[in-house]
Amino acid sequence: MNSLRKAVKDYVEMRRALGYKMYKAAVLLPQFVNFLRQQGASVITIPLALQWAQSNKRAQPAEWAQRLTIVRCFARHWSATDPRTQIPPWGLLPHRPKRARPYLYSDEEVQQLLQSARRLGGLRGPTYYCLFGLLCVSGLRISEALNLRSVDVDLSA
Repeated sequence: MNSLRKAVKDYVEMRRALGYKMYKAAVLLPQFVNFLRQQGASVITIPLALQWAQSNKRAQPAEWAQRLTIVRCFARHWSATDPRTQIPPWGLLPHRPKRARPYLYSDEEVQQLLQSARRLGGLRGPTYYCLFGLLCVSGLRISEALNLRSVDVDLSA
């Protein structure tokens, strides 16, 4: 089991050296190794990986799938060292997080927003009025509008 703990540490360090952040994996993989130890297992198996991934009953299915993916990636790496390692297949816990539905403001709501922005005191009022107006007429994302520079605009064209 100590070799598996060291393998997790080495795996996380190697992936970080390759540019991956590995925030969740660095926390979850040691928990998975502890789970294996508690189960008396010395090898990664698909049933144990699945059981661990779904161990938090309050979690959403998307989190279960993410936990299993973290184990899958490590198991694929570890299988080169220990051929007994079982790699959980893709699609075992197929779930994607639900995306928020976009909300499109009506013309009336946009007018109310612009009027409210204009009433703000000081420089904030005209600034927000221009920003919201630009977003409405251009289709820019907020980050694109905030990062605009004068060289990005060709007023003569």
